[in-house]
Amino acid sequence: MKFLVTGAAGFIGMHVTRRLLDDGHEVVGLDNLNGYYDPALKHYRLNRLRDYRGFHFIHADLIDREAVAQLFAREKFQRVIHLAAQAGVRHSLTAPFDYIDSNLVGTMTILEGCRQHRVEHLVFASSSSVYGMSPVSPFHESDRVDQPVSLYAATKKSCELMAYSYAHLYALPVTGLRFFTVYGPAGRPDMAPWLFTEAILNDRPIKVFNRGKMERDFTYIDDVVESVVRVQDRVPQPQGDNARIAKAPYAIYNVGNNQPVALQRFIAAIEQSCGK
Repeated sequence: MKFLVTGAAGFIGMHVTRRLLDDGHEVVGLDNLNGYYDPALKHYRLNRLRDYRGFHFIHADLIDREAVAQLFAREKFQRVIHLAAQAGVRHSLTAPFDYIDSNLVGTMTILEGCRQHRVEHLVFASSSSVYGMSPVSPFHESDRVDQPVSLYAATKKSCELMAYSYAHLYALPVTGLRFFTVYGPAGRPDMAPWLFTEAILNDRPIKVFNRGKMERDFTYIDDVVESVVRVQDRVPQPQGDNARIAKAPYAIYNVGNNQPVALQRFIAAIEQSCGK
């Protein structure tokens, strides 16, 4: 099967791409290799993919509608896994248009490509950030998520709505995945696991709030990859997988650990692993 994976040089994108290649699929990976964090890490990830005969990399930006349209017309993808996005909550405070361009315009470009070329199934990355400050726990896909507390979260929720509209209007099968704090090899350097590890190795203090009792759903990358691979093979049907969704081939899933972990406990585990 032929896949397009956007954000292929990203953390989740690289691991998903490698799994698809290991499973014998053909993958075209697309990434703009932007400088949100050190591009050397993105090139490191790409180098782990280049030896696969079934892999082809395209250096392009999703806001380039003509380039993306030509790519869809040329490659005839059967399925698309859209993981490219401008990530990070703090960065959205200083560079809001990065999120509009990458997350909203980029997703729209992908939706149009999938619609026009009758892609069998589009799987896209949403985020647990859409739940905002919801006091309800555990989070459920049917919870209201209309009060985002960051622009990043707002764009992710907007992408869900855009995707649903395409599923409804054009019968495009779409599945969204709300990822919860993913960690693992070659992870993002702006994420807590990386920052905590770097601080511990360099004997620097770690700023924690609520005495470290705050809980997060830390989710290992292999579990996330397994979820993506299984979901892409489960094409949603028009009746919907969710009781609140009718007539559109659309589904949304949480992808996280099955048990929240206190921040203090997570830091202690890193300290032990680092011999500190």
